[in-house]
Amino acid sequence: MEYVIRTARKTDMVQVLGLIKELASFEKEGNAVEVTLEDLQQAGFEKGLFHCFVAEADGAIVGMALVYPRYSTWKGPVIHLEDLIVTEKMRGSGIGNALLTAVVRYGNELGVKRICWEVLDWNEPAIAFYEKKGARVMRDWDVVQLDENGMEAFLQDHT
Repeated sequence: MEYVIRTARKTDMVQVLGLIKELASFEKEGNAVEVTLEDLQQAGFEKGLFHCFVAEADGAIVGMALVYPRYSTWKGPVIHLEDLIVTEKMRGSGIGNALLTAVVRYGNELGVKRICWEVLDWNEPAIAFYEKKGARVMRDWDVVQLDENGMEAFLQDHT
């Protein structure tokens, strides 16, 4: 099947949200998605908080890669790849590689020093894919987060 990789448009966010929900289900977090269509449209196209690439085949969005800027105190400007998603039926078709290539080209054009992202430790197919592409999976680092409740509790304890 033929597909095209392109920069997402605001109208693509309906299908992008569907991909996000598909990924959440795959990661056994089906009810965790809180972001809305309006959130995506506003953040990406009114506030410019992220850049999104989509893979389109037969008029449908079958994959996406969403990145946003970060800054490393050790390296300088970097981008974070929040998600690279390919629909289950299209995996193995080269779309993941094409999306990652678009992200790497974009990062190179921006002059960033690094592209970073996370992968679940049990997602061995994704880990193998990234390592085959030359990415270094840093298994000795842990992801640290404070969610809204955690931030509230922190601030209550530190006021």
